[in-house]
Amino acid sequence: MYHLSGLTKCYPDGREGGVVRALDEVELFVEEGGSLIVQGAAGAGKSTLLRILGGLERPTRGRVELDGTDLATATESRLARIRAESIGWVSGDVLPVPGLTVRQSVAGALAPLRLHPADCWELAGEALEDVGMGGQLDLLSGGLDIGARRRVALARALVKRPTVLLADEPTAGLTADARDGMTGFFERLWSERRLSCIVATEDEALVRRAPRSATLSRGRVTALARSAG
Repeated sequence: MYHLSGLTKCYPDGREGGVVRALDEVELFVEEGGSLIVQGAAGAGKSTLLRILGGLERPTRGRVELDGTDLATATESRLARIRAESIGWVSGDVLPVPGLTVRQSVAGALAPLRLHPADCWELAGEALEDVGMGGQLDLLSGGLDIGARRRVALARALVKRPTVLLADEPTAGLTADARDGMTGFFERLWSERRLSCIVATEDEALVRRAPRSATLSRGRVTALARSAG
C-alpha cells in the first residue's frame, strides 16, 4: 500500500540559506489494510508526514509510493484523482459547513465522484449511521459540539469508501467521553475493515490500543512497535 523511502521534507527557516528538516530520511511500509499510529511530540513531523501521504504536499526528496504510484512525482491531475477517490482525510481542526445539515455536509463530500444525487444521499446516511450520528441527519452542522463535528468529519472521509484513511489528531480537544467514543470507533475500524488507516496523535490512550505504532522525533522514525494483543 504505502512504501516510503528516503522521505525528506525541508522548509526555509527564515535565515539566508537555512532550512528546517521536518522529515529526515523516513523509511516506512504500511501494508494493504494495515493500520499505523504515528506518535510524537508537537513539532516531530507527524502532520507533515500525513500531508505528504495524502498528496497535499510533496517531499523535498524521496519516494512516497501508494499502490505503485509515487506521489512525489505524480502529476497534479493524478494527485487530485487519488485524493478524490482513494484517500479520506480527518483533521483535528474541524470547521462546520455553514447552512448545511449534517447529511448535506457528508453528501457534499461525494461531489468529485459525480454520483447520482439519490446515491449520495443514501451513502451519506449510511456513513453517518456508521459513526453514531444516524439520529442527527437533519441537524445543522454549525450547531454541533466538537465531538459531533469530529464524527461528521469521519463520515465525510469514509462516505466515498476510500482505501486509505488519514487522521491528524482525531481525539484532540475532546471531552473524556467523546475521546473514549472516538478511540472505540478507531479500534473497530482497525479490526473490522480492510482499510489502511494512518493516525497521527499525541494521545497515549489511542497509541496503546493501536495494532502498530511508529515514533517520530525531530523528523526521524526512532521506534516501531506492534501491539502485544
